[in-house]
Amino acid sequence: MGGGDVYDAVIVVALLLVAASATAAVVQRDPARQALVLSFSGVVLATLFTVLQAPDVGLSQLAVGSALTPLLIMLSVRKIRRRGRSKEDTR
Repeated sequence: MGGGDVYDAVIVVALLLVAASATAAVVQRDPARQALVLSFSGVVLATLFTVLQAPDVGLSQLAVGSALTPLLIMLSVRKIRRRGRSKEDTR
C-alpha cells in the first residue's frame, strides 16, 4: 500500500464524516442541538479542506463554520425562547 492509497483513504474517511455529520444536523429537531452538531460538522469540513491541501479555506471554515455560525444560532434560539416565556407570563 503506497502513500497515495493512504491519502485517498483519509479523503474517503473525511468525506464520510462530512456526510454523516451533515445528516445528523438535518435529523435533529431541536435547534440548539442542531447548532452543536453544525459546529462538529464545521470542524470535520475544516479537516477535509486541510487534507485537500487548502489550509486557508480550512481555517476560514473553522472560524466561521464551527464557531461563529453555531454561536449566532444559539443566541437566536435563546432570544426566541426568552420571548416565548415572557409572552406566556403576560397571559
